Formats: sequence, C-alpha cells, structure tokens
Amino acid sequence: MNDLRDKIVLVTGGSRGIGAAVAKGFARAGARVAITYRSDKRSALQCAGEIKKMDQECLILRANVERLRDVRKAITRVLTQYARIDVLVNNAGIWKRGEIGRMSENQWDETVDINLKGTFLFCNEIALIMMKQKFGKIINISSTAGQRGEPCYSHYAASKGGVIAFTKSIAAELAKYNINVNSVSPGWVSTDMTEKALADPVGRLEIDKGIPRGVVATPEDIVGSVLFLASEASRHIIGATINVNGGNVLF
Repeated sequence: MNDLRDKIVLVTGGSRGIGAAVAKGFARAGARVAITYRSDKRSALQCAGEIKKMDQECLILRANVERLRDVRKAITRVLTQYARIDVLVNNAGIWKRGEIGRMSENQWDETVDINLKGTFLFCNEIALIMMKQKFGKIINISSTAGQRGEPCYSHYAASKGGVIAFTKSIAAELAKYNINVNSVSPGWVSTDMTEKALADPVGRLEIDKGIPRGVVATPEDIVGSVLFLASEASRHIIGATINVNGGNVLF
C-alpha cells in the first residue's frame, strides 16, 4: 500500500527546506525524483548529490514557477527522461513580510504569483498528463496561515488560503480520473525562509509556547504526510488538508 518504488516524482522548490526533505524522503522510498529550483543551483546540486548517494536518480530543473514557459519546459524534461509523472508536489513558495497600508502591488503580486499561480500552472499542465495515465497524486503544500490568517503577511495568507481552496476544487474534478489531490498544511518549520524570525529569542519563546507539542517542526517532520498522500494508502482521501503543526492550529 505504501510502495513508492520507481514512481516518478516532481517536487517544485526542491533545493532547500521542506522541498529538499520531501525529495530525499521519496528517494529513500525508492522513487525517482525531479526537483525545480529558482536560483540556488548549489543547493539543488547538493540535494541531488545526497539522493544519488542513495542509488536513486534526481533530475534538477531551473524554473520560475510563475512563468508558463518555464513550467512547460520543466515538465517536458521530466517526460523526456521518464515518460510519465506519477506524483506532483507543489512546494515552491516565498514568505516575505508585507504590512497592509505599506505593501506595494509588486510585493503582493510576487507572493501570489509564486505561491498560488505557480501551483495552478503546474497542476493545470500535469493534470492533462495524469488524466491520460488514469493515475496521479498531487500534493500541494499550503500553510496554517492560509487557514487562520497571519498579521503582516496577508499576501502570504491569501496565497495559501487560495492553495487550499484550489486543492479542494480540482480534487473533486480529478477524482474520476483516479487522481488524488490533497494538501499538507505546515505550521512553523525551521528552514532558511523562517531562520531570521526564529533567531529572535523572545519571539522564538512565544512561538514555542504557542505550539502544544512545544517545538518548531523540522522539514523532515513534514515528509511523512506527503509520502502518505502519495501512496495507495491514501487512495480514498480527496481534497483533504493535513495539518502538521504540533497542535498550533486545529481545524
């Protein structure tokens, strides 16, 4: 039921943080992995090198996920290499502060384009492939911010709330093609993206106190839920959002 051997998996934003941990988790489970990166080729190569040490394949693809041309180019390379895509994990995203009243249009557009439009573009293209295959698993990485909002990050919360609603909508459309679409909603996770916020001792204490489990997640804490949703053990789960936040937000 949980066998992922020889599955072809595409992870966007797979060079660092949650994406890299997920890519390596799939490799350990026997899958062949492709990852996209935006600009940090060194981290992408490092992730691919660690996967290759597991005697698994890893294809690295440079792509701006909000650009249709880049998305199509990345997908074409995966299909050229492997002829199919079994699992898509939409993980690419940014988290930048933006106070309402002071946020520029460009700040809003950048976050929404990468986090939400990028998810749409990959799903829109790969859904056609999976429909022809009559099989597929799509896992979109959302956030607790998309469920409860987040002060000073309204653009981020809006983009992730959109990911959750988008996931539910296309999950209902694609279920008849034997395609499962679900999302994983992390809370605080210790990554490069949150490093500055978590480095403040006073703020970190408040963050830890707000998590019933008492600790901030590591990227590896997110992997199990993604692998579960990619496996046949989740075949009757459609449009769900799995919260991985230590009890910080309960829905």
